[in-house]
Amino acid sequence: MAQLYAMVNCFQYPRMSIRMTLSSPLDSRHRIQCHVELPNLYAMNGGEGPNSYAQNSSYHLCIFRFKHLSRNYHAVGVPGPFHGRILPEASLDFAYCSCTLNWLSEVPKEVADHNSPAWNNGKVHYTEARQEVFDAYSNHYASNIAAFLDARAKELVQGGLMALLVPAVPAFKNYGTSYTTPTEMDLIDSCLVDMAKKGRFREEKVDSFNFPLYFTIPEELKITIARSDSFNIERMEILNNPGKRTLPRANARATYLRAVFEGLLINHFGSEIMDELFELYAKKLAASPHFLGPDNEKSIIIFVLLKHN
Repeated sequence: MAQLYAMVNCFQYPRMSIRMTLSSPLDSRHRIQCHVELPNLYAMNGGEGPNSYAQNSSYHLCIFRFKHLSRNYHAVGVPGPFHGRILPEASLDFAYCSCTLNWLSEVPKEVADHNSPAWNNGKVHYTEARQEVFDAYSNHYASNIAAFLDARAKELVQGGLMALLVPAVPAFKNYGTSYTTPTEMDLIDSCLVDMAKKGRFREEKVDSFNFPLYFTIPEELKITIARSDSFNIERMEILNNPGKRTLPRANARATYLRAVFEGLLINHFGSEIMDELFELYAKKLAASPHFLGPDNEKSIIIFVLLKHN
């Protein structure tokens, strides 16, 4: 699943860095032609209307509608988890992964195990949880990135490039005056706990649910990638979250988060509570002004350009 943070604006800056790298000599056997322009249609406005995230939440919608391109091209949808192999060996000159690597292959098993020190009872994510919970998420993330890089190394030609846009958070934390996507997930947690206390569902339902997402910090990602023998980091830059000014109202933010997480929540809690849950979420956002201040949103996106050894 891909999160589309104001997709066009998000791609503009990395595209310049990619072109600068592509201007240098590559393996003479593999010349990359990179002339695809993204249409402004997918600017993903403030959470409402036909161009909103809520109406275009499947990444394939952005790929399979490039019908205006004059050149011939092939498009394919391949089933299967992206952490593993999905394409033939040495079949890619260039790979691009946008805002997906924060999704884990699964919830770390330890956080759902009642007998584990990392059991995450009463919470649905690692933010402000016990250190054991955070470590379980961090270790699982490192394992997932290693598997992802290993799979792409087999699919890319020698000397091929891969560009990554990785949703992340800064190393510093100041929950009192700023927020990130993980702290917004904590707000969903508080809504679920409130609803459980009102008897809308059993509290055990909250104890047994965890979001399968992890938001790395830049140094952690750099160290994780460096463990791979298959890639060199050509460029690594921190981008300010380009979508943070597109959702200035509580209802728009609630609609966005609902588009992202509703499927997961329905599978565990059922569809009948969704309206109530996100109405409560919007009310809590509106009651916490720092959540609606764009300058208080400190989520980042890390741009990484890798070259296959």
